[in-house]
Amino acid sequence: ICAVLVTFFASLSAYAVSRFKFPGRMLIPAGMLALSMFPQISIIGYLFKLMIGLGWINTYSALIFPYISLGMPLALWIMLSYFSQLPDELDKAGLVDGATRFQVFNQIILPLALPGAFATGLLIFIVSFNEFLFALMLTVDYRSRTIPVGIALFQGLHGRIPWGSVMAGAVIASIPIVVLAAVFQKQIVQGLTKGAIKG
Repeated sequence: ICAVLVTFFASLSAYAVSRFKFPGRMLIPAGMLALSMFPQISIIGYLFKLMIGLGWINTYSALIFPYISLGMPLALWIMLSYFSQLPDELDKAGLVDGATRFQVFNQIILPLALPGAFATGLLIFIVSFNEFLFALMLTVDYRSRTIPVGIALFQGLHGRIPWGSVMAGAVIASIPIVVLAAVFQKQIVQGLTKGAIKG
């Protein structure tokens, strides 16, 4: 859910920043980058109080919304670098043909930027999958815990840590990430490198 939503919102934001010439437009990605530099530990207390107020502790919503804000800066910068290399003439041609701005984005620009969007989605999936602190603080029982937190809280007999079970769980949990990275390695590399070259 986070990977899909972050990729969608980052694509819309990157398109707006790269295409519309408004004052201070580069402050948006710079501001998001600056906000992402705050350590997670500095905001977890406020986030915990907010989630208690909303009644979201121990729900998926308590993790989805923070993960969206956590992944947006990375996704925005990747998509911005990708959209910046696509010529403005494509937009102008679509608008001359009678398409709306959203149709130009959806039917012309986004298909061309699909490798970048795909790489962004995979990276955000990996970031969300591996996130630990928010998942530890905002979930209180096994029904809503993520895999990293579940593995970290394995308990053996008499409080001993069952290292064998922990290692086995870690290996099994890493299989989806390894498979995704291996299968889509080419698309990830293309999505990240093509956006870095203009021309």
